[in-house]
Amino acid sequence: MMRTRPLKVALLGCGVVGSEVARIMTTHADDLAARIGAPVELAGVAVRRPSKVREGIDPSLVTTDATALVKRGDIDVVVEVIGGIEPARSLITTAFEHGASVVSANKALLAQDGAALHAAAGQHGKDLYYEAAVAGAIPLIRPLRESLAGDKVNRVLGIVNGTTNFILDKMDSTGAGYQEALDEATALGYAEADPTADVEGFDAAAKAAILAGIAFHTRVRLDDVYREGMAEVTAADFASAKNMGCTIKLLAICERAEDGQSVTARVHPAMIPLTHPLASVRGAYNAVFVESDASGQLMFYGPGAGGAPTASAVLGDLVAVCRNRLSGTTGPGESAYAALPVSGMGEVVTRYHISLDVADKPGVLAQVATVFAEHGVSIDTVRQQGKDGEASLVVVTHRASDAALNGTVEALRKLDTVRGVASIMRVEGE
Repeated sequence: MMRTRPLKVALLGCGVVGSEVARIMTTHADDLAARIGAPVELAGVAVRRPSKVREGIDPSLVTTDATALVKRGDIDVVVEVIGGIEPARSLITTAFEHGASVVSANKALLAQDGAALHAAAGQHGKDLYYEAAVAGAIPLIRPLRESLAGDKVNRVLGIVNGTTNFILDKMDSTGAGYQEALDEATALGYAEADPTADVEGFDAAAKAAILAGIAFHTRVRLDDVYREGMAEVTAADFASAKNMGCTIKLLAICERAEDGQSVTARVHPAMIPLTHPLASVRGAYNAVFVESDASGQLMFYGPGAGGAPTASAVLGDLVAVCRNRLSGTTGPGESAYAALPVSGMGEVVTRYHISLDVADKPGVLAQVATVFAEHGVSIDTVRQQGKDGEASLVVVTHRASDAALNGTVEALRKLDTVRGVASIMRVEGE
């Protein structure tokens, strides 16, 4: 039997995502009520500019006093889509204190203060759900947190930022330079006027911290994630990648060490074989590849941003939280029992592609190979092209630690025959 008294929802933020949440709540009201077991009612909308016309939203629900809204006491669920650290953090904790569960899309806040927010939710017996914080509409957090709860996840490898994937895909498919591809992404609305958060990897790093924490049952904060942007990727790098049967993606990579005693989380551009499923992810789409003991390899693919796709994830969480509310239960909270140490980038082991500018004369290759051997870095392949006394030497290594590779590169720079290091890129997805 359906309960007739509605569950009341407070919406914090009514931008691209928030307006879609409100629209879906209205247009799909009957379906949502049937799925939840009670009607859901939009009880208030907190915004910064109340004078703006918001189609489909009763103006009497609009307020600039978000704190008063979450303190009302009759609110069942607060949906937070304003982003940033403050006032979002204070509003969420206040919501818990006044009896509301929370659905959030705030990746930056969760990556920085997820443990404290989970603790606050647990203290007050409330839910904290955030499927929309990572990869938009793609169901990812719930499968990791619930569907794979009985499995051991070893690696999460993903494209989790649509803007960067669009830019790199454009460079790959058309031969465009980085700035040209970025300008097109901006013109089409994929990139913000200030694209720093995307192209420098901050957005992907926040998502990597959340994914690593869930996958490995370990607290991983944003500061634990190694981050490297993609502004230095060139058309020449793509040409080298193609020669290896690869393309280049900005990847978020979370993995257990081989001995299982630590984890790492990192974001950086990497070459990936064209045979890998992630290589075929085009345009602004996202995809995440999960490797686990029992289920093997899984891939989750779909639109990773945008109003409607992200709102879809928010509404999925809203339905789950409302069901919990009706049954007097809460869903899964933080699982950090493993408490594995998070290792630095120097401990990461992977393959490398190094392009060197060298003198074109006998003995150079032997000198370079000796430096690699002295630092314990095994060479897989070498390709050299020379003209007019100068040459390009491309070395692809077997798996080596980042620390060993850095030592090798520093030693190479000291050789008189090495004019410069043109590029260094990791090779992932074997």
